[in-house]
Amino acid sequence: MDNFERLRPAGSLEKYFVARNQLGLYSIVAVSATYILPDTFTLPLESYVYKACETLISEHPSLSAIPVQGSDDTTWFMRLPEIDLRQTVSIQKRIRDFPEEDEPDNELCELLQVQQRTGFVAPLPYWRLFVLTDLDESNEQRFTAVYVFSHAIGDGISGKAFHETFLEAMHDVGASLARGEAPEKVIPSPKVPLLPKLEALHPCSSNVTFLLHGLFRARIWPYNDPSLWTGPKVFVPIKTRIRQIIFPAAISAAFRKNCRERKTTITSALHAAVAHALFNCLPNNYTKLQATGAMSARRWLNKGGGITDRSMGNWVMDYKERFFRDQMNQYPPGAFPWNEARKSRETTEQILGQEGKNTSVALLKYAGNIHDVLKGKIGKDRSASYKVSNLGILKFGRRDPSRPQITRVMFSQPLDVLGGALAVSLVSGEDGALVLGMTWQEGIENMEFFEAVIDTVVKDVHNAAK
Repeated sequence: MDNFERLRPAGSLEKYFVARNQLGLYSIVAVSATYILPDTFTLPLESYVYKACETLISEHPSLSAIPVQGSDDTTWFMRLPEIDLRQTVSIQKRIRDFPEEDEPDNELCELLQVQQRTGFVAPLPYWRLFVLTDLDESNEQRFTAVYVFSHAIGDGISGKAFHETFLEAMHDVGASLARGEAPEKVIPSPKVPLLPKLEALHPCSSNVTFLLHGLFRARIWPYNDPSLWTGPKVFVPIKTRIRQIIFPAAISAAFRKNCRERKTTITSALHAAVAHALFNCLPNNYTKLQATGAMSARRWLNKGGGITDRSMGNWVMDYKERFFRDQMNQYPPGAFPWNEARKSRETTEQILGQEGKNTSVALLKYAGNIHDVLKGKIGKDRSASYKVSNLGILKFGRRDPSRPQITRVMFSQPLDVLGGALAVSLVSGEDGALVLGMTWQEGIENMEFFEAVIDTVVKDVHNAAK
């Protein structure tokens, strides 16, 4: 790898995720989508997938970038000379039939559970693509593409960008393959610069109060409030469980409408619903919950940095908010905690108004040896109760039956083993359904606990949609 082209040093956020991968504290993201091809696509599916991947690799330099530790202990992104798709793309037949429209895709969840604990090793790319085909071998028109990637090379919106590019590429390669062009299995990497790191485009600043509080908690007195539930202390090895929850289009539309009418958002409403569900299942001595939310920094970068929602890289920040049992207890059974959802939105708007100031990312530059910091977290208290991330609505353009289409989508974010005990990932597709990916680490609580939390969240959303 010494002969690989050096692209740029990794930023603090990227180094954090690289270190997690090296220590087995994986931070792996997945965005999946089910595709329907028109009848004019008559060649083997592999031909279309490989040709589309060639387009993606040529457009997104992050797909050919891998992190490598330099001789000076600096983490660099290096460019792979080429990518062998036979090592990165896996096309496999489903073991079970495609689920019905509003049924969870258990086979997909089982695949994601394995992938969430399967790291990336150079010199292979830091991403994988799984293509799950129909159980009926004669039907290659429908398949689920599962893009799995390291957080070091991309955030959740990067997964959305992957599928947007892939969908367009599938249409374009249909025409090129029809003209007799053969797909390549080994793709040369593009000679284009890797997009800038977050710190090169944003100050990631913090005021003195935030900085001193963060360093004090991290290095001097990492006290954890006994009334705050964050699950057991951090432990390894990590074995994750993932559940897919689908709210059909009619329920999702009513839920979204009621959120607007009550001056809140889907994201804030889910923050409140998860808090309500956890309080419902936890002993009464736990009276506080700390929620973490993910927010894209792209909104502040697209003016001068050239970063858009079609860019692939890691430009994400976080924010925190608290929920309290006494406030949740004000709601009778069957009532949705709308006031807490509104407060959550107010918190989010206040944080967005700071334009990325005073976030955990700002503290990473002061962390020192990130490997030692991460190893020191094992056996210590977690920093949050749960995390919610929302990719929003994935819209893929024209509904033209002569073009490839996308139906059901799913977003699965990594469980931050050092942070929240539960991760909730939201995304909506053009089929109108709101899909939740619920991720937790085995051993944090028993299975019955998380089943009860999920059941309560589902009931709350249905109640909110009435």
